[in-house]
Order: sequence, then structure tokens, then C-alpha cells
Amino acid sequence: MVLRLQSEADPMQFTVLIPARLGSTRLPDKPLADIAGKPMVVRVAERAALSGAQRVVVAADDPRILQACAQHGVQAVLTAAHHPSGSDRLAQACELLELNGDDVVVNVQGDEPLVDPGLIRRCADLLVQEADCVMSTVAHGIANMAEFLNPNVVKVVLNARGRALYFSRAPIPWWRDGHVAGCQDLPSPAPLRHIGLYGYRAEFLRRFPALTPAPLETCEALEQLRVLWHGEKIAVHVAEIASGPGVDTPEDLARVRALFAAQSVSV
Repeated sequence: MVLRLQSEADPMQFTVLIPARLGSTRLPDKPLADIAGKPMVVRVAERAALSGAQRVVVAADDPRILQACAQHGVQAVLTAAHHPSGSDRLAQACELLELNGDDVVVNVQGDEPLVDPGLIRRCADLLVQEADCVMSTVAHGIANMAEFLNPNVVKVVLNARGRALYFSRAPIPWWRDGHVAGCQDLPSPAPLRHIGLYGYRAEFLRRFPALTPAPLETCEALEQLRVLWHGEKIAVHVAEIASGPGVDTPEDLARVRALFAAQSVSV
């Protein structure tokens, strides 16, 4: 069975790929963590299906993930266990699924059970609209100074057409006299937090792993900088609000479980 909620009359077709691996150090067997009676990766797939995707497929590194998906009617493919990144895993999934080069693929992380289906759809739509971009992604406004200064919060700055100029863990943009102001107020234009949701053209996703890693990518530990370093374009949708929190730690998992238990999340 394949999760598919899109209308046959809907001309916008795209595939959601969800990379899932068991080797998390902070939360072992994370994709299989129970959330209200279902594995987390299944919860992610169910949310993604609400986006209207033509199909939702989990790209797994372990047969146990395939088995869990099969038990809940979620399509999954088995990819190699040695992939260094989610992008490499998705590139193999494109081959296994025999996607055409111009097919649109949206990468939804396997630890995002509260992902906003509307943002997934917007990411796909944006890539179709911006024909000269190989990728699309999402950002939203930063509301407080602590978030702006936090290196774990990735920031992005855009050009006049809404394409990414740069991604950084540093606080950007930084106003000339910011150190004099004592960082009491956020700069203008308002800084943007990058959300790790990506749309790709399948052809680019296939060749991305073969691109030489960028020095800036190595410095910042941000894979998307490889795209910009090689001269490609990334379109960015600026959302009004953030998507739901992801799950990186046991504390995150407890918070998400509480939200499901309170029935504040519907799938």
C-alpha cells in the first residue's frame, strides 16, 4: 500500500522521500520510537501524505524500518547502510524508484512527526515555479535574540528574488554597529531561521553526492552550502510561522508524545 492522498485531477505531482536510519547516538532506534501507538517514521509519513504528494516513500537503512512501515501501509525502500548523509540515501532512493530527472522530490526528515503538510506542498510548488533553481527550502522570521545568536539555529539571507545568498550558524545579517548596541535588538531586515525541508529536482539529487564538498560547507557543517558553492540556485519560501518541533533527544520525544496524547495533533 502507498500513502497517496492527492486528487487525480491535481496537476501538481511530487514525491516525498523520508530518510530514516537507526544509528542515532542521542536517541537509539529513533525511527521506531513509539508515538501514540505508531513508530515515529510512520507518523512522519502520515503527516507528509496530507501535503497532497503523489506518493510518500521512506528510504530506510535497516529491514526493521521496512517491516514497521509495511505494518502501517507505508511504502519504503531499503538503501545502503553506509551512506554519509541523508542526501546520499535519497539519491539511491531516486534510482530505486526510477524517478525521472525532472520529477520533484521533497525531503522530509524522519524525525519530524509534527511537520507542517502545507510547507511540504509549498516547497514543491516553489520548485516548479522557479525553473532555474535546482532546490527549494523554507525559512521563517526569528523572534528573539537568543535564537539569533544560537549556533544550532541555522540562518539564511536572501536576494531580491527570494533565492538563498548564504546559510550560516553565525548571526546574519549583522549590522555594522551591532557590537556597540550590545545585541539588545534584532537587526533589520529581520533575520530568518532556516527550516530543514528541501525540494529537489531528481536529476540534481542524483548528482549532488558526486559534487566536491565546499570549504564553506566543511567550516559551517551545512551541506546546502555545497549547492551555492557550485553556482546552483536555491529558492526559499518564507513562512509566517515555524513548523512543529523535531525529535533529537529523549526530551524532545517526551514533548511530542505529550502533544499526541493531548490530541492536539491530528493525522
